[in-house]
Amino acid sequence: MRGRLSSLTTRGRAFLAAGVAAAVCALALGQKDLLRVAVFLVALPIVTALVVTRTRYRIAASRSIHPVRVPVGQPAVVRLRLENVGRMPTGLLLLEDQVPYLLGTRPRFVLDRMSARWRRDVEYPVRSDVRGRFPIGPLTLRVTDPFGLVELTRSFRAQDALLVTPEVHALPSSRVGGEWATSGEHSSRAVSADGEEDVTVREYRDGDDLRRVHWRSSARRGELMVRREEQPWQSRATLFLDTRRIGHRGSGPASSFEWAVSGAASIGAHLLRRGFSVRLVTDAGAAVTATARESGASVDAEGLLLDALAVVGPSAVGQLTHASLTLSHDGSHGLLIAVLGVLSPAEAQALVRLRQRSTTGLAIVLDSPSWAMSKERSPQEIAEQLAESVQMLRRGGWKVAVAKAGASVPSVWAQLMLGDGAAGGPGGTPAAAGAAPSGRDPSADLSPGAESPNGFAASTPPDTSASVPDDEFLGGRAS
Repeated sequence: MRGRLSSLTTRGRAFLAAGVAAAVCALALGQKDLLRVAVFLVALPIVTALVVTRTRYRIAASRSIHPVRVPVGQPAVVRLRLENVGRMPTGLLLLEDQVPYLLGTRPRFVLDRMSARWRRDVEYPVRSDVRGRFPIGPLTLRVTDPFGLVELTRSFRAQDALLVTPEVHALPSSRVGGEWATSGEHSSRAVSADGEEDVTVREYRDGDDLRRVHWRSSARRGELMVRREEQPWQSRATLFLDTRRIGHRGSGPASSFEWAVSGAASIGAHLLRRGFSVRLVTDAGAAVTATARESGASVDAEGLLLDALAVVGPSAVGQLTHASLTLSHDGSHGLLIAVLGVLSPAEAQALVRLRQRSTTGLAIVLDSPSWAMSKERSPQEIAEQLAESVQMLRRGGWKVAVAKAGASVPSVWAQLMLGDGAAGGPGGTPAAAGAAPSGRDPSADLSPGAESPNGFAASTPPDTSASVPDDEFLGGRAS
């Protein structure tokens, strides 16, 4: 009885207290009519609690989020479906879904009486200006009686997750090359010892050309098998993100760290859409590889890269050293692109040693102090250290662009491709996005190893017989 009475609302407890007080007064004054009122006030909440707690409601709930992956600042819709799978109608239902405060206020709904086998759908929007993985749920259900005297609370266990990815900017088209290599399904076929071609096959998919069906393998396995497509050359790139806490300034979405994450996401998506295989690594050792399997944009590959960047956080690594950089690298980086925070000359020297002769190095160095000091000028010693580190990287063969507070990712990328200095802020004026060097027509640059106008590298591997200076060609040498 004590457990059932604990479900009484404030109104139910007030009824009970008023009934007890009326009963005491009726006995003291000898008023029978007042005693009847007291019995009614005491019995009503007790009987209601017994009826509601003994009633077995069978309610099923499901949740869907559309879309499950959104960029920062974009809304998503959460839809709740409730179904009364029992035979008894329900009373008034109060729904409350648990969401983090970063997604907005906690949604609450009131549903009228649900008859047996009825379904109700409710939905609410969520939006976050901060990237990350946010749990949604569990759903809390409250059942009340028509008088509002009793309230039962039940919670479902199911939870879903909304992934808020960093903002991806459209970067201007540019001539970016990488290391040519063979991998995965695109590798060449081999010849077996008895001279018969060892054909690599896979299951038939809708849309495959029937002329690619390998009938011998199909007969052996009992299902249609087709030959894998041959594409022996593929460009690879390694994207290094500096996540050191001491290397960035500012806080929240306007910090230099969030700018670096957004820049890495934009560059990674840009390379994937151009047919690159992108490997993302951080100073903390985290690594993820995304490969564009088909011509054009690969949604799955971009999703894999953005999922990793959505949850990346600042690391406690103190300094970038050659040993730590080599530890997070497998040596087959192809095109190497680094998004860096505050950089000392010693760390710049470690990056110079990391870059091998067969690797093209592109670096975006953030002038992180400009994020903390707003429009104030950086101290002289910080500016000198930044200039020394940038010059050391350039002497080591890196293409470098300096990003100041207020600079956009596309403008910094355009500066990097043009080989200019700083981008954004009072010290530099970004070039027009997509601008080409004067006196040169990008559409006519179709030499081996260059890219065709549609943004993909030509299928002929670059010629390694001639040495091309790094400041004239932004592509890696042949594998």
